[in-house]
Amino acid sequence: MLKDLAWNTFKNTGNIDTFLELTQMKKIEDDILLGEKYGDNQNKGNNISGK
Repeated sequence: MLKDLAWNTFKNTGNIDTFLELTQMKKIEDDILLGEKYGDNQNKGNNISGK
């Protein structure tokens, strides 16, 4: 949906910066959704700290 908005905005304005900004927003949105799906795994995993 956001990709379509970006493309249509680019077609109407001819401004590549707008297209690139909107596609970057799409990537950020996807990353957020992926993070929500799998949770925050930042402090999990193999931790060999000697404690």
